[in-house]
Amino acid sequence: MFPPDVLDDARRLIAALRAKRRMLATAESCTGGLVASAITAIAGSSDVFFGGFVTYADDAKSSMIGVDSGLIQRYGAVSEAVAHAMADGVVQTTGVDLAVSITGIAGPGGGSPHKPVGLVYIGIASVFDAPLVERHMFGEVGRDEVRLASLRAALRMLLEVAA
Repeated sequence: MFPPDVLDDARRLIAALRAKRRMLATAESCTGGLVASAITAIAGSSDVFFGGFVTYADDAKSSMIGVDSGLIQRYGAVSEAVAHAMADGVVQTTGVDLAVSITGIAGPGGGSPHKPVGLVYIGIASVFDAPLVERHMFGEVGRDEVRLASLRAALRMLLEVAA
């Protein structure tokens, strides 16, 4: 189902989290649960994976993981501020050690001059480290490719934090 490199990264992430006895949860918008799915494709992931939220709609971000609706109105759902709030909301909601969030515009529509198709923000929140948000511009490479690139970037970020 997933490319070999994605599964390899998921295995490495699970091993790193297991070694540090950390628990992970996800909040995904444009990826629709791909990060959670890649992690749970690996046997034994329940040792380190709490669960995931697919917060596709703005209201879901607010009602499920506590993102302030005013923040979404002010900056837009696809923003550094919302990616940070999503990851932090997951940590607060679930009590996990580590969370990743993804919000972006996978396309083919929905972009604007200021927020083009392919723009994705990935946030990390942890009870052990400072929060981190990365901005990615994957371009108009197609919906599936934006989602796959987002998945790869999220796993890479998580591996760096877990190492």
